[in-house]
Amino acid sequence: MGLRIAIDTGGTFTDVVAINDATGAMTVVKTPSTPADPSVGLLNGVRRVLDEVGASDRDLNMLLHGSTVATNAVLEHKFSGLGLIVTRGFRHMIEVARQSVPDGYGNSFFWVKPPRLVPLHLVREVGGRMNFSGQELEALDEAATLQAVRELVEDGVSCIGVCLLHSYANDAHERRIGELIRENFPDVFVSLSSVVLPEYREYERAMTTLIDVLVKPYCRTYLNSAADKLRSQSGDIPFLIMQSNGGVVKHSSAGEKPVTMLLSGPAAGILGSIHMARLAGYKDILTIDVGGTSTDVAIVEDYAPMYTSASMVENYPVKTPMLDIVTVGSGGGSIAWIDAYGQLKVGPKSAGADPGPICYGRGGTQPTVTDAAITLGRLPSALIGGAIKLDAVAARAAYDKLGAKFGMTAEEVAAGALEIAAVNQVFGIRQVTTTRGRDPGAYAMVAFGGAGGLFAAEVADLLDVRTIVSPPSPGNLCAFGLHVSDVRRDYIRTLVRQQSTVDKQEILSAWEDLAQEGVRDISAEGIPAEKIKVRRVADVRYLGEGHEVQVDVPDGVTGLAAVEHMFKDFHRVHDQTFGFHYEGEQDVELVNLRVQAIGEQHRPQINADMTVKDAATPFGHRQAFWRSSGWVNCPLYKRTELAIDQRVSGPAIIEEYGSTVVVPASWTVRADAYGNLILEKNTD
Repeated sequence: MGLRIAIDTGGTFTDVVAINDATGAMTVVKTPSTPADPSVGLLNGVRRVLDEVGASDRDLNMLLHGSTVATNAVLEHKFSGLGLIVTRGFRHMIEVARQSVPDGYGNSFFWVKPPRLVPLHLVREVGGRMNFSGQELEALDEAATLQAVRELVEDGVSCIGVCLLHSYANDAHERRIGELIRENFPDVFVSLSSVVLPEYREYERAMTTLIDVLVKPYCRTYLNSAADKLRSQSGDIPFLIMQSNGGVVKHSSAGEKPVTMLLSGPAAGILGSIHMARLAGYKDILTIDVGGTSTDVAIVEDYAPMYTSASMVENYPVKTPMLDIVTVGSGGGSIAWIDAYGQLKVGPKSAGADPGPICYGRGGTQPTVTDAAITLGRLPSALIGGAIKLDAVAARAAYDKLGAKFGMTAEEVAAGALEIAAVNQVFGIRQVTTTRGRDPGAYAMVAFGGAGGLFAAEVADLLDVRTIVSPPSPGNLCAFGLHVSDVRRDYIRTLVRQQSTVDKQEILSAWEDLAQEGVRDISAEGIPAEKIKVRRVADVRYLGEGHEVQVDVPDGVTGLAAVEHMFKDFHRVHDQTFGFHYEGEQDVELVNLRVQAIGEQHRPQINADMTVKDAATPFGHRQAFWRSSGWVNCPLYKRTELAIDQRVSGPAIIEEYGSTVVVPASWTVRADAYGNLILEKNTD
């Protein structure tokens, strides 16, 4: 027996999906996450699924993993021991930052700067200077550099980021500093901005480099520990890590540049959504992944996810290629609370995995969304195949107490909590749709995560979305997405050139250099040449603009035609993004060239199950509450028993291992041959 195992570590549960290479049989399990040592949860997941299928350690032939270690290190503000080396005269770079404040604050009076990653006394300047074209104006002062590093180490610094002016154009000085640190202070972790982000804009480059070196000790320690334990159990098998760009790399490669591991779990969920939506026949989708602490949303057009090169992790800018995902603090564990103005709020604070919601019976004392759902009869008496018993009485008591403060019943305030949580999720979806000129009603929604089916119809009603796809084992879709991922590497080169004076051959040559580097690196991951392809992208703007848009070059457009397409298609992309263009009126400026090298991996085959079976009948009924109709006697169905194309009109509740799908009265649900549930809004 040969098994591929994919494991996605979340805040509450670790999700595991194993696929038998020979038969395509899929096994799904969940185990509790172990935040204190994530490698324990990882290996517990491996052991649990091997026991489930009756396999041994030696039957495992590949492990794919999406991890929250990098993201958690940032969210938990583990900034101690961090230092920064900059060019002389730029000591205050991260203090000054940018003149603008984050969106949503209106003006600077309502915004307080977040804690600095590096306090000013741990920033050191060194002599040496490059100009914007990469010419050396002043040699690196190596003696002063060593002294600066020595002072930082004496001050307790163990991780150093290096960000020198114009190192994207010439990295010689940064490389030498890296060598000096490794030679003289081998126990110090170091990240160079010319390796992490060879792109102009010093502030964002410095912040991304600091995030990289910040998470490096945690990620390397975790990945190396997990790899050693895995090797002792199953031999030297491939251990691949999901990146934020939606691709996987060897664990050793991920440890060298761990900033690429941020938001890796949600990225895998988008890949799984695309795979199942393709089977269901939908190419334009919204993805909504509702977990225990948050909801991640994204948009996909023509089976292609959106990418971004700039994101925020908490309040810190990170520039690394990643799938364009918006996260809001609204999940099953989100806490319902009353603010200083007496208003009911839900999230972003979460009960997490420990102690969890009140109904888990693990010491939780604050009412959560999950407590609201069981108070309303939307959830069964146990989750995860009976592994977690739910205390509906304790949950209702909490909402009785909360409702008394508003003069409302427990079910009324619980319904309000669910509605507020849904509105929070709608806000996230509108960030990827209406704010970018897209109508959410034109897309099908793929809802997954443990609580995705709980919210899907409520969110869809608010957005006028009329079709929802609930993939099989939705609580484990992020883990499944790891199975349908490819090996991906991203490369960038800043090359500021105006269209009116550009040397097109120079652009083409730079693109080709990046492409060749990508092919070499993907080949080193063990991917054969015929399975490697290259995607070319450019960051382009009108001359005088401060920010760029990304322009893709279609497959098959090569040579100088690729350069010409980039400049011409920019006007269309700009118009689609901002609603206007200046074609024929304003010069166009190239800023960055990008290449994504992709090594295609084997994908599990999901065949249609055309087994004919009788239409399922309810296995029971349960009272469920909706604000519009009150308590309703709701039929309960087992997802696995639904016949293909059997239609069930709401209100109804579909239950399965790891998830529950709620079908309101205005919706109808049917099952397809691939295990998807398709919810459709009634037209009458």
